[in-house]
Amino acid sequence: MQISVRVKPGIKGATRLEKQEDGSFTAFLHARAHDGEANKALIELVSDTFGVPKTAITIVAGAKSRNKTISF
Repeated sequence: MQISVRVKPGIKGATRLEKQEDGSFTAFLHARAHDGEANKALIELVSDTFGVPKTAITIVAGAKSRNKTISF
């Protein structure tokens, strides 16, 4: 399965993954976009949300972008 995710790092509220009307997702993360911290937090959030092991999740496109494609 592949999903499109728009990442918003460094928020002060709750970490969450919201589904948008177009079928993509928006991830609100506490972690900053520095040294891969936001990517690690995103993988953990997707793992918790979809019940998939972290090792099965891959960032296919956009590793250094706010718009990412994730496969699991």
